[in-house]
Amino acid sequence: MKVVRLTARIFQMTEHEQAGIAKHGLDVVAFDDDDPDAIARAVADADVVATIGTAMPRRVVDAMAAGRARAIARFGTGTDKIDVARATEHGIVVCNTPFFCIEEMADHVMAMILHFNRQLAVAHRAMRDGELARARAAVARNNRMSHSTLGLIGFGRSAVHTARRARGFGMRVLATRSRPDAPRDEADALGVEMTDLDTVLRVSDYVSLHVPLTPRTENIIDEAALARMKPGAVLINTSRGRLVDEAALYRALVDGKLGGAGIDTWGSLDIFVDHLAPPLTPLATLDNTILSPHTASSSVQARLDMIDAGIANLVALRAGLMPAPETIVNPEARPRFPFRGQAS
Repeated sequence: MKVVRLTARIFQMTEHEQAGIAKHGLDVVAFDDDDPDAIARAVADADVVATIGTAMPRRVVDAMAAGRARAIARFGTGTDKIDVARATEHGIVVCNTPFFCIEEMADHVMAMILHFNRQLAVAHRAMRDGELARARAAVARNNRMSHSTLGLIGFGRSAVHTARRARGFGMRVLATRSRPDAPRDEADALGVEMTDLDTVLRVSDYVSLHVPLTPRTENIIDEAALARMKPGAVLINTSRGRLVDEAALYRALVDGKLGGAGIDTWGSLDIFVDHLAPPLTPLATLDNTILSPHTASSSVQARLDMIDAGIANLVALRAGLMPAPETIVNPEARPRFPFRGQAS
């Protein structure tokens, strides 16, 4: 089984990944170019294409289908850069590593909440500038954490871990989910109130996004949603950039409708580069934002877990097995080459 491993230059193979490939005797060829036509040529004879941050549009998937490819293995969670619908049409299975960074994402969300609750950036700038009264004035408007409400849009694994941390601070936690009939045992055990999107927006002091990017969720936080948010509330996005209308968010922050925004994922920026000329975005010019370049998922342990889970998917595919059910992104696909079972 030949695996073509696509990677932006900032996601080179680590020693850990190389060791895992060698341990399992996998035939993996790295390919660094991010030009779709070059990628299409590189994947023409691949059985599986593995990717971290490289886009795989329709013509790349079609090139795979013209050969013997049976699967796309995403090392990571989001698959919005992959034409999953086209892969499904061709019977190409798409799998991912969905759970590798749920703790890191929850920590990042809480770090952003604490930043705004304690006005740390304001205090830092005030100390730097010698304007100490500015820090005291900002903190005087704070509410105690245990008097604040966190609203989670989506209640998947990262949201559950975020809720657990927020409840530890005594926060009231509300959440939405796409399936209202889903089991509520975990939410009930944590004291999370399941409700609708409108209530989360109207009531929450902090709103955090925990949903994948789909046609249904794109721009779920648009101008109308921002207008429904509680005055002075803070929006946090560590999920996918295009969940938020960034221009509308900028206006809401400038107008004073919102108290702040913590943004880690971007629809307007290609953050998979080493340098961007400042200001990267209008949001970076504001004092009531805290921004990071898609690093909410990062830790030494998360990187190792992602690689191990990705290699496990490759090993299953080589054995003729469908990867574990929780990793399958398009379960509706009818595999173009039958699998002889499913990995556990």
